[in-house]
Amino acid sequence: MPAAFPPDSVGLVVPQVAHFSEPLALACGRSLPAYDLIYETYGQLNATASNAVLICHALSGHHHAAGFHSFDDRKPGWWDSCIGPGKPIDTNKFFVVSLNNLGGCNGSTGPSSLNPETGKPFGADFPVLTVEDWVHSQARLADLLGISQWAAVIGGSLGGMQALQWTITYPDRVRHCLAIASAPKLSAQNIAFNEVARQAILTDPEFHGGSFQEAGVIPKRGLMLARMVGHITYLSDDSMGEKFGRGLKSEKLNYDFHSVEFQVESYLRYQGEEFSGRFDANTYLLMTKALDYFDPAANHDDDLAKTFEHATAKFCVMSFTTDWRFSPARSRELVDALMAAKKDVCYLEIDAPQGHDAFLIPIPRYLQAFSNYMNRISLVRTP
Repeated sequence: MPAAFPPDSVGLVVPQVAHFSEPLALACGRSLPAYDLIYETYGQLNATASNAVLICHALSGHHHAAGFHSFDDRKPGWWDSCIGPGKPIDTNKFFVVSLNNLGGCNGSTGPSSLNPETGKPFGADFPVLTVEDWVHSQARLADLLGISQWAAVIGGSLGGMQALQWTITYPDRVRHCLAIASAPKLSAQNIAFNEVARQAILTDPEFHGGSFQEAGVIPKRGLMLARMVGHITYLSDDSMGEKFGRGLKSEKLNYDFHSVEFQVESYLRYQGEEFSGRFDANTYLLMTKALDYFDPAANHDDDLAKTFEHATAKFCVMSFTTDWRFSPARSRELVDALMAAKKDVCYLEIDAPQGHDAFLIPIPRYLQAFSNYMNRISLVRTP
């Protein structure tokens, strides 16, 4: 590995594209006749294909979870602290697959892709997706890679929901499920935050009913507001207070409504500005709807224990004390249901001040617990 990279880095990685020509039937009643999934892999698949781990991303995530795309990269992949040699998801041991979900805007087929029937971007005509749709598409990717059973499916937040769905939809294809800072369904408050974010986008004059690409514009203001609202929910009150308090950008108040006066205002505007330049507005709408719709127990008389009746995986559930978007109470609800279903489950609630974003941060106790669990995963396939 080049000396430019840390010894625990997976180093340079090259994204790959898988094309699927078989139609994919979707929960909404529509289908995609063909589609692409972009993905990255780290480590080596062993001879029995028993060491494969799937990483499922959260709302604004993508396939680039670890390593670097070039020597000039300033930042590694979004979960680099957890993936690499000697890290919790040890690439000396596991073959790791990380993809950009269908409907994404980082290379997989999504709203910004060209619709082959019209020659124009799909835009708002791209079908609404569910977590189960993603899992079906991920299963096809596993087939393509020769992986009949994952050693583990792992995800945080929306990624954790996908990991849980895997154990329900394909119970024999998952040996371990790690759901981190996640929930068995969204609360009314969470759905409300998502709706505020969607309305910010939908009411932007530059949205053009989802056809903003054809108009040569982006709904920047709507995307900025959506990201600002979302970002507030990812942080705890304590972490925002510690970072910004009531700190001012200048020595005096301006007594107007346009100036950026407080440091927290500057931070949120920066986050919104940066996000609006790299993320697709239609993808944001799709991802938040998939979050809202996730409720696997709805198909099992709202009995969460019954939902996991046929799951064969072992479960690891982790939550963070100050996460109020996906609170520990929701993780405990999941754990109680898994125990009632007589599943093998362990649970850790980590004391962390960072809020929901804690699952992305290398907190020592979190990394240690993560490593300990991954170390107990056998690389022998379940018969």
